[in-house]
Amino acid sequence: MSEQAGRRVGIKEVAAAAGVSWKTVSNVVNDTGRVGDATRARVEAVIAELGYRPNLAGRQLRRGRTNTLALAVPWVHAPYFSVLAHEVIDVGSSRGYRVLIEETRSSRDTELEVARGFDVQAIDGIIFSPLELAPAEIDEVRGPVPLVLLGERADPDPGRERRTDHVSIDNVDAAAQVTTHLLESGRSRLGFLGAEPPGAGRTGAQRVQGFLDAHAAAGIDVDERWVLQVPQFSRPSGADAVEQVLPRIGQIDGLVCANDELALGALYALRRNGVRVPADLAVTGWDNTDDGRYSNPSLTTVAPDLRAIAETAVDRIIAQLEKPSVEPVDALVPHRLLVRESSRD
Repeated sequence: MSEQAGRRVGIKEVAAAAGVSWKTVSNVVNDTGRVGDATRARVEAVIAELGYRPNLAGRQLRRGRTNTLALAVPWVHAPYFSVLAHEVIDVGSSRGYRVLIEETRSSRDTELEVARGFDVQAIDGIIFSPLELAPAEIDEVRGPVPLVLLGERADPDPGRERRTDHVSIDNVDAAAQVTTHLLESGRSRLGFLGAEPPGAGRTGAQRVQGFLDAHAAAGIDVDERWVLQVPQFSRPSGADAVEQVLPRIGQIDGLVCANDELALGALYALRRNGVRVPADLAVTGWDNTDDGRYSNPSLTTVAPDLRAIAETAVDRIIAQLEKPSVEPVDALVPHRLLVRESSRD
């Protein structure tokens, strides 16, 4: 905060020092009205000399906008969400918005607070990646603050009327694509790492479905014992899961992992136990994180277009601000399969 003699300089002091009205100072600061070049230069010089800073919060609240968005994600340290946050901040800035970050830590109570709009008036909209709340629950509790959901959210009642925008990639198609890549490379005994306990309805659900769909299309049965559950999408969970199935690891020749973190943990455990990737077992991930790009071997992965996710989400918030009655959309953004060393022969 700029101060003069220990206090904030006000607009009237600037006006008095420049010999103009406070309205003229306001016009200079807000670039409104007609102000002559000489007067503008004099006012700007006084503003710089006195260190005047306009009360942006008050000005924005009077307009009904704060030009501030919130991004709520489960974990800011997770590589996928940290890159997503960077993209949302960058896109928000390009649209004239500042972005604040909230870490929900997979807490149902925190997610409910986010869905309700934080019960504050300091943000114009919320971009939200939930883990614990289902879409129907969010529709039920959400407040009037513009809201956009991110990520895979399988809806048990797809025919219901939705109240909330949703931006994601086609997770079923992407999982089928990476599974088909392994099947067409000559591997026919695949496992899936990243299923979740029944009823969780989290990120793994649609990816498991795509894995099963690809097998059905190829006429190959899936051994359900190799659809492996994990407590978290993390490296320790990936490593622990592989350690538990090591005695029978020779039964499969490919492993589809629900994200790069699980895959990197799996690669670590396989390497420690002398299982060669991809010679003995091909491994794939999901998210296109930097660690997967530079791992040894480099990791085949599904790469969501994070820039497109950020742009679509921010633009949907703006659409809701400009027209509160706008119909919600279920937007799909592109993804790519990046084939690297971990699944090449």
